[in-house]
Parts: sequence; structure tokens; C-alpha cells
Amino acid sequence: MDFQHTSVLLHETIENLQIRPEGVYVDGTLGGGGHAERIAQALAGNGRLIGIDQDEAAIEAAGERLKPYGDRVVIVRDNYRNTAQVLAGLGIHEIDGMILDLGVSSYQLDHAERGFSYREDAALDMRMDQRQTLTAADIVNRYTETELFHVIRDYGEEQFAKNIAKHIVAARQEHPVATTGELNEIIKAAIPAKMRAAGGHPSKRTFQAIRIECNRELEVLRESLDELIGLLKPGGRLCVITFHSLEDRIVKTAFRRSENPCTCPPDFPVCVCGQASRGRTVTRKPVLPSAEEIAANRRAKSAKLRVFEKKPE
Repeated sequence: MDFQHTSVLLHETIENLQIRPEGVYVDGTLGGGGHAERIAQALAGNGRLIGIDQDEAAIEAAGERLKPYGDRVVIVRDNYRNTAQVLAGLGIHEIDGMILDLGVSSYQLDHAERGFSYREDAALDMRMDQRQTLTAADIVNRYTETELFHVIRDYGEEQFAKNIAKHIVAARQEHPVATTGELNEIIKAAIPAKMRAAGGHPSKRTFQAIRIECNRELEVLRESLDELIGLLKPGGRLCVITFHSLEDRIVKTAFRRSENPCTCPPDFPVCVCGQASRGRTVTRKPVLPSAEEIAANRRAKSAKLRVFEKKPE
């Protein structure tokens, strides 16, 4: 299966990972294996790479791409939220570094039958892990109007969320909304014509919101970061690439909290809460793609890289 995905911020991520040839690294969102291949190339001796992805097509494609690196690379089909268990199963309890490249892959968008794209008509699916039962169609047809409104407003940051939710509920009373094309038409009808003319495709934000809800993307990220930092060896680094403001905010907040977890009132002369810093945020401001990268790959436009380093001993 052809899994095409252009790795975003590839050079910047590898550089910030500061790979030690004998180290143990995890790519928690393996995708097509672009970042993983660069890590594997830098390893030597006992160096190991563990690649994790929940998408079967990604596992197949990365498996082929990383075959030349033999048993230096281990690939596991799972969600990165289970990284600690995956590593424990391999007898590994701490790592030198990890990367997460969040969001949807080029492959998932370009293969219409996966139901991620608003540019092609296909069944409403959007599952990154096709073993799960919840699909985008379930969300669109079963969520209440209020639930749909909250998903579209909160995850899509869509100003017409209320009207879109209302139109979806009205449409599904006629018959279930089964395809991306049908959902597109409903969204289009819910947004004023003069607003549709500006600001990109009218369905972009709503599709993003439904995808995030379907895959529990923000929930997984929020619940995983502290544990992933905990898996790092002293001096180890966690690199996270985000693609929209909600993800970026979660990462920024988690890194800040790990850097300065003290809960004492600001006027206390000394810390009494006992919450010690776990390390430092390497990137005070996120690393952004160059103009050249954006010109070559428009999907890189909204990417941001943030890096956290575990406190050295």
C-alpha cells in the first residue's frame, strides 16, 4: 500500500532530538516513517528505535521503509498513549528521546475512502485506527445538537458552529448523513455566502473538529504528555509537532507545568509544596517551518515544534 507523507519540520526535529548513536528513541506517530528513518540512520551499536502507530497502512509502509535497519527498529501497532506499556513489553523502562508528529497524515487525506477529506466524496469514516467502532458518521448522526455544537465550536473554532449543528440535525431527520459530500452540502448551507467566499474551504474547521472528536486526539495528548516526559532519561528530549492552536496550547501548558510545577503562592519566600522541576522547555517560542518548506508542502503552514528536555542528573 502506497503511504505517501511528507515529514514536516524534519531537519529541525532531528536536530532538536540530539540523537545519541547508542540511545533508545520512540516515534509515537510513525506515519510513513520519514522522521523514523532519519533517527534509524543516526543509530549505531545498541541504538534502538521503537515506532508506534495505530494506522495499519502506516505500519505496513513504515515497515517496508525501515526494513534496511533490521532489528534495530521495532514497530508496534498501538496508540502513543500506551507508550509506557509498549516499552515495558520490550523490557525498556526509559528512553533517550521521543517525537510526536500530530494530526492527520497526507496519506489519510489523499485516500478518499478514509473519509478524512472534504475535497472528495466518500463514506464518513475518519478513524485513524480502523479497529475502533466509533466513526465520523456516528458522531454526525447520533450526537445531540448541543454536543455537535460544542465539538464544532471547541475543536474546530468555527464561528458558525451553532448553525452548522442545527443544519446537521435537520438534515439527518430526512435520512442519515452518510458521506463527506452530504456533510459538505449541509455545512455550505449553514454558512452565509459572503463568509464562504473568504477564509478557505467552508468545511475545513468542521471536518477537523469531527476528526479530533472521533479519534479523541486532544484527550489522548492531554493525558499522555506528563507520562511521556516521565519516560525520558536525564537529558532526554521530547519533540512535539502540532498543527493547530488547541494542540499547541496543550503542549505549551504541559511543558510549562513540568518546568515549573510549584503551586506555592507567589509571595512565599521559599517553596514548600515540594514540586520539583522536571526539566526545561528548550523552545521558548515554537520552531516554525521555513518559507521554502511551506512553498514545497502547503500542509506545513500551521506546524509548530516544541521541545522539552528532562533535567540532567
